[in-house]
Formats: sequence, C-alpha cells, structure tokens
Amino acid sequence: MRDAPLGKMREVTHAFPFLLPLGATPAGAGHTCFRVWAEQAERVEVSVGGGRHPLASEGFGIWSAELPAGHGDAYEYALDGGDPLPDPATRWQPGGLRGPSAVVDPGTFAWTDADWEGVAPEKLVIYELHVGTFTPEGTFDAAIKHLVELAELGVTAIEVMPVAEFPGRHGWGYDGVYLSAAQSSYGGPDGFARLVDAAHAAGLAVILDVVYNHVGASGNTALAAFGSYFTDKYSTFWGAAINYDDAGCDPVREWVLQSAEGWIRDFHVDGLRLDAIHAVYDGSARPILREVASRVHAVDPRAHVIAESGMNDPVVTRPPDEGGLGHDAAWADDFHHCLRTLLTGEQEGYYAEFGLLADLVKCFRRPFLHDGTWSEFRGRRFGAPALDRPPHEFVVFSANHDQVGNRALGDRLPDELRPLAAFATLLSPFTPMLWMGEEYGERAPFQFFCDHIDEEIATATREGRRREFASFAAFAGEEVPDPMDPATFKRSKLTREGDPALLELHRALLAARRELPVGDVDEVAGDEDGRWVRVRRGAFELCMNFGTEPALVPATGTEMVLATRPADTELAAGGVLVPGRAGALVRA
Repeated sequence: MRDAPLGKMREVTHAFPFLLPLGATPAGAGHTCFRVWAEQAERVEVSVGGGRHPLASEGFGIWSAELPAGHGDAYEYALDGGDPLPDPATRWQPGGLRGPSAVVDPGTFAWTDADWEGVAPEKLVIYELHVGTFTPEGTFDAAIKHLVELAELGVTAIEVMPVAEFPGRHGWGYDGVYLSAAQSSYGGPDGFARLVDAAHAAGLAVILDVVYNHVGASGNTALAAFGSYFTDKYSTFWGAAINYDDAGCDPVREWVLQSAEGWIRDFHVDGLRLDAIHAVYDGSARPILREVASRVHAVDPRAHVIAESGMNDPVVTRPPDEGGLGHDAAWADDFHHCLRTLLTGEQEGYYAEFGLLADLVKCFRRPFLHDGTWSEFRGRRFGAPALDRPPHEFVVFSANHDQVGNRALGDRLPDELRPLAAFATLLSPFTPMLWMGEEYGERAPFQFFCDHIDEEIATATREGRRREFASFAAFAGEEVPDPMDPATFKRSKLTREGDPALLELHRALLAARRELPVGDVDEVAGDEDGRWVRVRRGAFELCMNFGTEPALVPATGTEMVLATRPADTELAAGGVLVPGRAGALVRA
C-alpha cells in the first residue's frame, strides 16, 4: 500500500469499527474522515481533492482515512484498483445515482429553528406530499411557498415521500439506493435543509418517508461490490432483501441505523415514516425495526417513528419492555378500505372483505377490521386486538399515494364523495392524514411514474404495470399509462384547481377537530339498512349518512356545529336529518 500524499491514517480505537460513523464525516480543521465497509477488498482508495489516497484497515472490513476535504468536495472509492464507485453511505450525489459522492457538512446549514419545540403526537394532522409533483418546479425550495397555507388550514406536519437518491430525475422514491442522500434533482441536502427549516418556521413538523425493506435495483451492483448488503434468505416483492440477520449484517445494520439518526440529527427532521415494515426480514435477537426506533428516540425523544405495517399487529407500537417495537404510530389501511367501499361500492381484490356499515362502526373503536378474525382474502385468521393502544397511534386517511397512485389511472375519489370522506377521517379519534390536493378537490390524477436509467428495469416496470391491471374489469379497454413516459409524470403535477367550498370545509373540520376530546370515542352505532353511522365523542356527535337518500340519524345534540351539506341538513325530533352521502357534527 502506498502512502497517502495528504492527510493521515486513523488509529483503530473501537472493538467494532463498523459502529463508528460511516461515510464522509467532517473532522474539523478542514478535514473529513472517510470510512467505508468493503469486506472483501484488499486495497481501498478514495479519490478526493485531485488525488487518490489509500485507506487503512480498521478490521471487520472497515477502511478509513482522514483527509483535507470540506462541504461539497467530490469523492469516489476504488476497490482493488477497480472502477470508481459512490460511497454507500453518501449524503449527496450531485450528479445523480452513478456520479461521484460529495461531502456534506451539516455545520454549513443556516438553521433558524432553535426555538422549534415540535408537535405532540395527539396534535398531529399529517399532510402527505410528493416533492416532484407538489409544484411546477418539483423542488424542495419550490415547496416552501405553500407551507404557510397548510399551517393556516390546520395541518401540523408534512410527510414527505422518499427523497433518498433514486434513478433519474423523477419518480415516487421507493426505488431509492443511497439512504442518506437527499435527491439531487429536488435540490440535494442544502435544499432539503431549507425546506425543513421553513416548515418549522411555519409551525409544521416534517416526517420523512424512508425505505428500509429494499433498495432500487439500479443500485444493487454498486452496493454488492462493497459487501453483503443483500441476503438470499428472503426476498421482497420489489427486489432483493436487505441483509439484517445473515453473515456480514452488522455493517449493513449500521448503514441503516446511522442513516435514520442522521436525518433526525443533521437535517432536523421530526420523524420517519417506515415503508412496508412487513417486508423487513430480521430474525435476530435485536430486531432492526426496534433498533431504528430506539436510535431515533435517543437522538430526539420527541421524534415520531411511524410504521406502514400490513400486519394489523399492535406489537408495532407497544413499548419494547412489553415486547413491542416501540414505534409511535402505524398506518391503518382498514379504515380507508371500510370508508372507500361504503362510498364507492368497489369490492374487487382485497376490497371484497369490506363494505358493511358494521365494518366502519368497528373501525371507529380501533381501525383494524381484522384483529384476529377470519380473512377470506388471506384464507386464515389475521391481525390481533389493539385496544391497549391509544387512538392517536393509528394514522388514518381517505386517500394516500398508494390508494390513489396504485390505481391503474391514478384517479382520486369522485367529487361528490370527498366531503363525507373528509368528515369521517378528520373527525375520527385517530391521527388523520391528508393526501396532497385532497383538501381542495385536486383534479389531476396521481399516476405511477419513474425515470429508470437502466433500460432492462424500465421495460420490466412498464410491462409489469400493464400485467397488474389486465384482469381488472374496471379498467377493461383502458390504456394503463406508461410509467416511463414523461407525460405520466407531468400529468400528475398538482394543478391547484378545485372546489373552494371543499377547502373551507376542510378548514372547518380541522378547527372542529381541535375542540373534540382526545382519546376513545364514547359510543359508536350504525344501521345497516338505514346506511347511517353515529359516533359520540364527549358532548359532540358525528352523524354520517352513507346512503343516497336522506336519513334521520338518532342524536341528542341540540346545536349544529357544521355539516357537509348545510342547506339540506337540519335538526329534527330525535336526531339529525342528514342528506345522502353527507355528515353533520352536533353538540349537546
């Protein structure tokens, strides 16, 4: 090994050097420590500052060196004299997925949020957005101008769909490769920091969607060149499973854990939404999903760790000392499915198990329809009771990126159904989430789009999308949009055209929500034939009519607080006369 012309070798000071900071870490005095896991390499070099410098082995496949470098300086690794590769723990890919990495020094960010105190779990009202389609520009900076209006609406947190560097310039982000690098086409780490800082100034928390079950296939080769990032023990629907419990897993686990910590510590993010944790496979004694929550909470006890879980299992949010994963909340799809089937009558696929008024009645207690009951769709009992978990630990919605974008045409709920959907969701005892544009009745669809840089992956994605919907009667004769066509992406951008009355209804619903008591509902009842549901929360009663004809919903309230169709809604003897597909909130 030749001597480095610049910098110095680092002395091994840790029994397990993979626990030390991975990636390019500012070391002060204009220097940066470069540390990388390359388990099979015999020689590792980093190109930075116009020179190529050897790294010293620290053991366990870890290599490092401290060299003169600062924020924005490009660097690449070479293993045994091979082609240059990005850093697996990179935090900036200015030229995209296959270009050099760049040093990020969080100390250069101009933060102004020193007085930010965060948002309590019970006060979360989440707004999910996709950076690329949220504005015409599709950047972090462009999103900033809409933050104040969201806060004024009553939103308290934005949930940003994944920004970890993914192939091309636009996509949903679930095929990200470099977990710690904010997407270059959105504005990179500096742009993301400005968005978070501006959100805090507007009174909004920021929750970042992260993907820890797989990486985009465009990055598999580059990551596998360094070490055992993947395992053959398991597989996911989307690609190779990340190695959390097989040989060589320790540095991989740290790669994920340090990424999670970094978003909270260095980018001031208020929480993480973990994508599809049911596809995270780990049979170890220290489950990675529990470790993520523990490490995030150690950095900031106020941080929210929210799981997307398809398991209907309260173990997700139970504390570790009760055998749980210690997450703060979990998405609850069953609430959406109950609501959508009642509103639309759709019952294809997994919707076949939903559609009764009784389903929604049950889900107003806890939003698991299947809580140990028989699931015909799965052919087995599914889920577990969750009454020991408080209502705010469940995130509910009438739309999200999946439930809109994974429809063949990306279509949203019909206009006439949106008010009642908003009423049921925003006045529920659970943590509500809005999907961008939902609040004013956005006309544009949100379709599945991508910009793959590998033709083979692009072709497979295109053909797979068409096959997915070939058997759906609802889409017979429809042309499924080509995900790789730039027009599919452009078609999905918000127009910000909609219904001002719907926007005002959302404002009124969120104001009313702040008056409702926190915690369990006091009573919930429904009538299958009458198509109505009534929910009592303290002195308030939610009266909902899912039929098409007016219905008298039994209630004791004497004051009309709000109604989705106020001109056609009236207090009557013994209840509230509610028009079809409408809701009314009354108070005793």
